[in-house]
Amino acid sequence: MDNRQNRIFILVTAWAAILAMTLTRIVLQEIFHYHVSENLQYAIDAGIAVAGLGLAFLWKPIRPLRAFFGLFVVLAGAQWLVYTRVDRLAIYRTWLNNPSFKVYMPAEQTLNLIVTLVIIACLFILKKKRTAFFLARGDLSAPVVEPVPWLGIKSGDRWNRVGLISAGCISLGTLAFLVIAGRPSLSILIQVTPYLPAVLLSAALNAFNEEMTYKASFLSVLEDVVGRRQSLLLLAAYFGILHFYGVPYGMIGVILAAFLGWFLGKSMLETRGLFWAWFIHFWQDVLIFIFLAMGSITPGG
Repeated sequence: MDNRQNRIFILVTAWAAILAMTLTRIVLQEIFHYHVSENLQYAIDAGIAVAGLGLAFLWKPIRPLRAFFGLFVVLAGAQWLVYTRVDRLAIYRTWLNNPSFKVYMPAEQTLNLIVTLVIIACLFILKKKRTAFFLARGDLSAPVVEPVPWLGIKSGDRWNRVGLISAGCISLGTLAFLVIAGRPSLSILIQVTPYLPAVLLSAALNAFNEEMTYKASFLSVLEDVVGRRQSLLLLAAYFGILHFYGVPYGMIGVILAAFLGWFLGKSMLETRGLFWAWFIHFWQDVLIFIFLAMGSITPGG
C-alpha cells in the first residue's frame, strides 16, 4: 500500500471521527428530538475516540492517528471528570450558583483550566517539548505563509500587523453585534465598572483555555500527519460545528466559529506560538464578558 493510499485512509478516518463527534448531538436533538445530556455526549466522544485509537493500533495505514485519538480520549475523560464530578463539589456549587459574574465566571474558568492542564500534561507526554504544541509566544512578526486576498492579507504581510488589525476588526464586529442585540444603557455601563478585574481575568483564562485545549492541542497532533491545510480544515469543522448551540445559534454560529477556528489556527501554525490566537480571542471575550457581567447585575447586588 503506497503513501498516497495511506494518506487517503488517514484523512477519511480523521474526518469521519470529527464529524461523528460533532454531529451526533445535533442529529439526535434536531432530527430525532432526543435530548443529549452532558454525560451522554462525553460517553459518545470517548467511545468514538477509544474505537479510533483501537483501530489505529490494529490497522497499520492509520497508525499516525494514534496521538490524535489518544488526545481525544484524554479530553473526553477530563471533561467528564471535571464537568460532572468536580463541579458537583459543594464549594463549586456555591460559586457556580452565585448570580454575580464576579463569583460564577472565575469559578467556571478554574474548572476549564483544570481540563486545560490535563491536556497540557498529555501533550508533554506525546510531544516532549512545549514548543511542539505551541505553548510559547512564538514569532510575533513572522511572515504570513499563505496570503488571504479576500481578507486583505497580502504576500509579504507579517503577523505583528495582521494580528493587531484582525484583533481590532473582529472585536469591532463582536461589539456591534452585542450592542445591537443588548442595547445597553449608560447607567448599566457605569455599574459594570467594578466587575472589570473579574472580566479581564476571566477573559484571559477563557482565551488561554480554549486556544490551548481545542486548537493548539489539535493542530499539534495533526499537522505532521495530514499537513497544514487539512489540519486547519479539520480544526475549523470541529470548532465550528461545536458552536451550533452557541451564540449566535445555528448555522451562523457554525460559520463564524469555523472561520475563527481556521484563522486563529493559521496564526499558530505560522508564528509557531499561541500569542496572536490568545490576544485576538482575549479582546473578544472581554467584550462578551462585559455584557455577561451586565446581565448579572441586580438591584443592590
